Amino acid sequence: MSDTQLRDRTAGDSAARTDTEHEHTTEDESEELVCPECGGNVVVDESRGETVCADCGLVIDEDSIDRGPEWRAFDSAERDQKSRVGAPTTNLMHDKGLSTNIGWQNKDAYGNALSSRQREQMQRLRTWNERFRTRDSKERNLKQALGEIDRMASALGLPENVRETASVIYRRALDEDLLPGRSIEGIATASLHAAARMAQVPRSIDEVARVSRVEEDEFERAYRYVVRELSLEIQPADPEEYVARFASDLEVPKETERTARELLENAKRENVHSGKSPVGLAAAALYASAQLTNEELTQADVSEATDISEVTIRNRYQELLEAWDLDSPRGGRSRRAES
Repeated sequence: MSDTQLRDRTAGDSAARTDTEHEHTTEDESEELVCPECGGNVVVDESRGETVCADCGLVIDEDSIDRGPEWRAFDSAERDQKSRVGAPTTNLMHDKGLSTNIGWQNKDAYGNALSSRQREQMQRLRTWNERFRTRDSKERNLKQALGEIDRMASALGLPENVRETASVIYRRALDEDLLPGRSIEGIATASLHAAARMAQVPRSIDEVARVSRVEEDEFERAYRYVVRELSLEIQPADPEEYVARFASDLEVPKETERTARELLENAKRENVHSGKSPVGLAAAALYASAQLTNEELTQADVSEATDISEVTIRNRYQELLEAWDLDSPRGGRSRRAES
């Protein structure tokens, strides 16, 4: 018998044994799920540590090992108090939340106040603990940047997932040495803007620049640099992504918001949006939809809520309605009724 035939036969025997073992395992699992007396369903009672049949009541197994905590809790506050595990890791902290924090209260475990000597000792421990948490310049850089990202995200009302994504982008920029020659605040602002775009909750450049500590030109240069060097796949901003937030700020009804989305969809079909600011298009669409649905909404109100000039709103308004009249029968009827 040749070596090739021997290897093929050995492989076939191994596959057959594996299939047989799998069949035995499956049969064992199916037997465990069935009562040996009546063939009924088996239920595991973790509170009693018993495995019983739900049909005939036969106790199949007892005194099983409880792998949960040894304490009981009746509400979330008591559960948090008794739990001995820490918070989950997060990219929002420079050490991902894995380091130890020494509390600022000068009290012992029983709530008693510490003596003056003990307070001095605890203060020295806090100082050294802080030094060990930020041992090198990279960690100090990261700590400052993540604090800046959290501050700007809070001011812009961005959700937690956007902050996490921005922190990951900044960590990548730091690992790939994109920081030399650029400010920490500029790269942090660019990371947050990119994360908001990726999560489809974009903020305009003016909005981001207003809460940033750097100038708008520096922020835009840093944003283009980060996107190019990290090869971030960021699609062009869609005007419809701004409509919901602007409609909420202007307190317009759902019908007006829905009409604004239809106007923007029609504008994209007619390629009117090409080369235009998505924020300006969203503002003009809301103003135009308010006119079509007979809502009392002035250009000044839209300009104040969206931070877009009235001139831009008027220009985009005319373009949107021209495309609406040409393409949409509903739009033509609405305009004729309005005139």
